[in-house]
Amino acid sequence: MSDSNINSIQKVRHGKLLDINCPSRQVLQHIASRWGILVLIALDKDTLRFNELRKKIVGISEKMLSQTLQTFEKDGFIHRTMLPVMPPHTEYSLTPLGLEVYQQVIQLSDWIEHNLPRVLEASGNDQV
Repeated sequence: MSDSNINSIQKVRHGKLLDINCPSRQVLQHIASRWGILVLIALDKDTLRFNELRKKIVGISEKMLSQTLQTFEKDGFIHRTMLPVMPPHTEYSLTPLGLEVYQQVIQLSDWIEHNLPRVLEASGNDQV
């Protein structure tokens, strides 16, 4: 591998999220979007159909679920399987890359749930 290729990889690998041109920002935005984390958590280790996902993620619209699934499929986090039945069924599951990002997201989710009373107290809202 040439020095220029190594430098290119290091620039991406060690991107600067605070820099507007950092490619990591787009992926971070997808994961940390309003619904992104919830979709990852809902899929966990399950394979679910669209309506099953929508029922599991209370409050998400069909449009937002569809957009989030399409984005995650493009990012390589979700695998979409079309089943050859009538009517057609589509199933969604996490890819190995999706499982890796899920492991990171679930740690944050667990921390939030564990520390929610402290956060609510600090914000002056002590209701759970």
